Amino acid sequence: MKQEAVIDLLLVVSELVTNAIRHGDGLAGFEAALSDGGVRLEVRDRSDVVPIHAYGTGEIPQHRQANGYGWPLIIRLSRDITIEPCPGGGKSIRVFVPLS
Repeated sequence: MKQEAVIDLLLVVSELVTNAIRHGDGLAGFEAALSDGGVRLEVRDRSDVVPIHAYGTGEIPQHRQANGYGWPLIIRLSRDITIEPCPGGGKSIRVFVPLS
């Protein structure tokens, strides 16, 4: 496994958890599981709001701003991104991060 792949995985975990805390009314759950060729992550938060850039192109914002970089990084480093409502409220974000 390449060091860069581990760094990418840690960055995706950090961004997903940070977004849940900052924008999702708090972290409600976290799961990670090894899968063929990578790691499947699931982060749950307490907000029903889907991030505006969740299904974007992954382009990094061009103008200087304090935020807005997390989702583009998640999109660039992850595969199979799904966002689904959770029973009782909130949402679940699932991604696959390749390790090869």
